Amino acid sequence: MAVAFDEARAAAARGEVPVGAAIVRDGRVIATDGNRPRELNDPSAHAEMLAIRRACEALQDERLTGCDLYVTLEPCTMCAAAISFARIRRVYFAAYDPKGGAVENGVRFFQQPTCHHAPEVYGGIRESEAAQLLKAFFADKRDGTAPSVSSPAGGSGAAGEEEDP
Repeated sequence: MAVAFDEARAAAARGEVPVGAAIVRDGRVIATDGNRPRELNDPSAHAEMLAIRRACEALQDERLTGCDLYVTLEPCTMCAAAISFARIRRVYFAAYDPKGGAVENGVRFFQQPTCHHAPEVYGGIRESEAAQLLKAFFADKRDGTAPSVSSPAGGSGAAGEEEDP
């Protein structure tokens, strides 16, 4: 989850909503990224979507069987669908998202009969840290000031970094 938080802080530094994701297999980080919709002019460029794309490319497989996703915010419907299609084993998320979340809130995508694969889901991990990061980002946006979050890492997406689940 630490790598996902690094990606979230990097996203905030780029002016993006601070959400970061990391995909891990066998204790090793396969792919990471942070939100980039504004940078890429792409509404689908959520952290989860970008990390899934990177992981599929790295593994040369559309299925991420045996992989776990760590993300700093509860996934939306679009991301939940991609998680299901990629056959991700487990999802660990930090902050719950009552407005846009689709895992434990909203449509509860993985509980729908049309969902072909439902991963194990664990929410609320480092929730207060994620909530504070989001609150600070939006407060800064309202005040017109620069983001007040530190950014020790950028969206490298490098594979092979160790991650402790």
